[in-house]
Amino acid sequence: MAFFSRLRQTRAANRDLGQGVWRRAHDRFNRSLDRVFQVVEGIGTDELHNQLMACANELADLQPRVRVVCTQAQKLTPSEEEFVPERTFDVHRALTKAANDLATSAQVLAMTRLQAEAGSDVSNFAVRTRVQIVVEGVQAAEAALEKVRD
Repeated sequence: MAFFSRLRQTRAANRDLGQGVWRRAHDRFNRSLDRVFQVVEGIGTDELHNQLMACANELADLQPRVRVVCTQAQKLTPSEEEFVPERTFDVHRALTKAANDLATSAQVLAMTRLQAEAGSDVSNFAVRTRVQIVVEGVQAAEAALEKVRD
């Protein structure tokens, strides 16, 4: 059953996102999000785990929004290659930046985790700051897409 479910998901992604830059932008964001959850899963203390899981869940809430942006961008400027369509260049740039910021957030989470494991007092201020940067990046992609539509 799982095989056919994955096959259907792949076909739907190919249909909605194509095989070009929008699919790669979407997948890049998802890989960065996976890294975030990999880091959070290994945290031993419940209090820190719960704090950082709340941040990770906030980042996960962005995933459907990124998919919508990529799907709509694919409809406006279809891409089956590695060249970014000029009309939606700003959308792609904002998505790429958001994915890179998300990967950086995973690094900040890992550093926070290591600091906690070393017995130091930790604050999730840096993590919250990184989450906000990623949220703003996704908002920038949505705004750039709106400009293209107008």
